[in-house]
Amino acid sequence: MKKKTTKKKNKNFFGNFGSASLSIILLIIVFAVSLSLIIRNSYQPGGNNTIKEIFNPVKNVFQQNSSDIKAFESEEEFKNYLALTDDLMLGSGMMNSRAVMEAAPSVDDWGVSDMQAVNLGAKSTSFGGGVDRYSETNVQVVGIDEPDIVKTDGEEIYFSRQGGYYPMDTPIFIEVDGMVRGMPGDPSPNYMAPKTNIINAWPPADLELEATIDETGNMLLHEDTLVIFSGKNIVAYDVSDPSAPDKKWSTKLEDDTYLVTARLYDDKIYLVTRNRINRYSPCPISPLTDVNIGCVDIYHPHKPLPVDSTFVSMSLEVDSGEVKDTISFIGSSYASVVYMSADSLYITYQNDASYFDIAMGFFREGSKDLMPVSIYQRLEKISSYDISNESKMMEMGILVEEWLGSLDNDEALRIENEMENRMTDYFDNHKRDFFATEIVRIDIDDLDIKANGLVPGHPLNQFSLDEYEGHLRIATTVGDTGGFSSQENANDVYVLNKDMKITGEVIDMGLTEKIYSARFVQDKGYLVTFRRTDPFYVLDLSDPKNPKKTGELKIPGYSSYLHPITKDKILGIGKEGGNVKISYFDVSDPSDPKEIDKYTLSDYSSDVLYDHHAFLLDTKHEIFFMPGGKGGYVFSYEDDKIKMVKAIDKYNVERALYLNDYLYVISYEGIVVLNENDWEEVNDFELEN
Repeated sequence: MKKKTTKKKNKNFFGNFGSASLSIILLIIVFAVSLSLIIRNSYQPGGNNTIKEIFNPVKNVFQQNSSDIKAFESEEEFKNYLALTDDLMLGSGMMNSRAVMEAAPSVDDWGVSDMQAVNLGAKSTSFGGGVDRYSETNVQVVGIDEPDIVKTDGEEIYFSRQGGYYPMDTPIFIEVDGMVRGMPGDPSPNYMAPKTNIINAWPPADLELEATIDETGNMLLHEDTLVIFSGKNIVAYDVSDPSAPDKKWSTKLEDDTYLVTARLYDDKIYLVTRNRINRYSPCPISPLTDVNIGCVDIYHPHKPLPVDSTFVSMSLEVDSGEVKDTISFIGSSYASVVYMSADSLYITYQNDASYFDIAMGFFREGSKDLMPVSIYQRLEKISSYDISNESKMMEMGILVEEWLGSLDNDEALRIENEMENRMTDYFDNHKRDFFATEIVRIDIDDLDIKANGLVPGHPLNQFSLDEYEGHLRIATTVGDTGGFSSQENANDVYVLNKDMKITGEVIDMGLTEKIYSARFVQDKGYLVTFRRTDPFYVLDLSDPKNPKKTGELKIPGYSSYLHPITKDKILGIGKEGGNVKISYFDVSDPSDPKEIDKYTLSDYSSDVLYDHHAFLLDTKHEIFFMPGGKGGYVFSYEDDKIKMVKAIDKYNVERALYLNDYLYVISYEGIVVLNENDWEEVNDFELEN
């Protein structure tokens, strides 16, 4: 009889560590902001430190106040700061992360009992010509305009096409003298170059193209000044005579400058720009023509954080383009949000623990009893090395792999299972300590930094933030970053005062899911999380010190945009089973929200899913408009029933607006005008340029 032998397996730390643990480690590796310097300076083996003291940035390590934000005193100090952050950048995943810049205003203090106010974007007029009301761009805050491709002043429509195109009824490739023309690099004569169109819109039967402007892009309109953000150029035109637009002023973003967002408030344009930090010559920077920002004008957090960009916020006079005030600060291009209310400008950036420090924390707290003292001591020695986190993680992997490989199969299998289960618990217990968002509040009157604070998790987009009665509300997902999602995701809402200190919180909504949409309306909050179903949450935020979740509704699919119709009715636009879905929620009883009606489109996409400017609400006629992949759709919500009243089969439907009782549906082909009283077509105007 042969003697049975046991072949020792090669235990690979990354390949055989267990699927659950591996997914968590993969999650950890992409996170941006490292705790390594702080841990290295604050943790003493065998001392009195606890894991909560080390890994709780919100309540201990990273809690800051406005005094912790200060300007550099020289270029040398800037470079020294960057040298400290180099170790944080390496191994954190930030170097290879995708920049996600969201511009975000807040919901202003508007009375939801006033139907004219609920109809965001409605404006009454007093000029002649028969137009008593017209719609404005659908924005998040009343009185703060946002750039978009369509604007109107009630008389003219300004429509800026985004990119050239070929008319649907003409071939892209044509034959001339036996040769095919129109191949790439040889444009077809049918090609329509992009232009900004100025169209006489009233009366609707007399639609007429008055003029075109060569610059194209998102626009802002203030009285007789039209501002176009055209690539690197910002150009303002006097359109007091729409048939002869006259250039008033222009400025240009420098080659290494990127526009993050723009807002129009009163008679000022607020710009936020971003410059990639040149680590050899970080300052001065020149974001705009004739605008220079010196080293001593750039602010930074007191503690080193991984940064890759310098942001500049500027206010410009809309009539002259003159820059009035500036404020500059360093931050990360990774998943930042720029948010503006009527009083303040908020800048957020991620402040996360590094891959190595999360893993090291696990070995300290969750598995120290599983390994020999000599292995743990070697891990602590690796932690003390003055090398990048990426290099530390490689050293850690080699050490643990060698240790597991030295064990017999039975013991190695036991330890792997123990670590896998303990890692899940450890991650769940500390996820709010690992992933955080830094918030800086800037006063818009003088662009001066007033306060900064920190909340766990990361916001989704501009609708995740809102200011109301002196308090900031922010909705965040904890445990989901960089494309890797933990099985222990949680979703929270935090309330902060003007000093950016947390006064109240609602946590652990939609466990294992992540936020797909959020909306705040006065003292109420609405949140949608999603993984397999669509939980719709209702929050009572009337007491900033004691916010509460009052109701929850689970339905299939998800809503990625929420729009208040009245104070008791919320419209959700999202997807279910691959198709666009419209949900109509009744929140009159906050403890028992209901989906009172829904409509599923035979259409797979809508710009509203990712761009709220594409949505139009007209409360007078109880209708809303949304573009789709196949055309445009007009829905009625009369008697709390979602009913399609009109479909417009046009190529690339972009927007709709109304003048009096006429709906103008705008596409690349032209403008279709509908009478809102009977939905008959009044005009079908073709754009020929």
